[in-house]
Amino acid sequence: MTAIGQLYIISAPSGAGKTSLVKALLQTTAGIEVSVSHTTRAQREGEKPGVDYHFSDADAFQTLVGENGFLEHATVFGNSYGTSKASVEEQLAQGVDVILEIDWQGAQQVRALMPDSCSVFILPPSKPELERRLKGRGQDSDEVIAGRMRTAVDEMSHYKEYDFLLVNDDFELALAELQAIISSLRMRTGRSVLNHAGLIEQLLN
Repeated sequence: MTAIGQLYIISAPSGAGKTSLVKALLQTTAGIEVSVSHTTRAQREGEKPGVDYHFSDADAFQTLVGENGFLEHATVFGNSYGTSKASVEEQLAQGVDVILEIDWQGAQQVRALMPDSCSVFILPPSKPELERRLKGRGQDSDEVIAGRMRTAVDEMSHYKEYDFLLVNDDFELALAELQAIISSLRMRTGRSVLNHAGLIEQLLN
């Protein structure tokens, strides 16, 4: 019998390094995937539909909202984002661990529906460093960056709602801590019994 996958919620203010940490985690850890969100945001250069996001217009997005097709959904910086309920449930049923890269609003919605989920919040080492990282992207104007910094303070105030808190100062250390969280949950008794049922039966007979 295959163990049910574990659902992870990972949140962070823009610029804290969440995307880079999750990408590195996927490259070093088997059996874990990121849920591909739906969004009304315009597709950016280099992004692939179905890989980076499921791009949708506002009407189609609202249709899914009305059908309760999202595990969570929220509007951020004028664009809507949502996580497909059916897609996540299918991945978990197959024994795959699933990561949701969502904000605190979405995290609250998911925890209410799936209380067994594990949530991780990633902090930057300082506000000046967060601003430096945002400017280093070269994607946004000073006005947009100022808005993101204000939003970041509000986002970071919700850190206490999460199971784990990481500070992304040293990238390799933060990655190791994230890997340790995944490993520890995989070794919990209930999941290990299913994964090692044959061995346990042999040892006890």
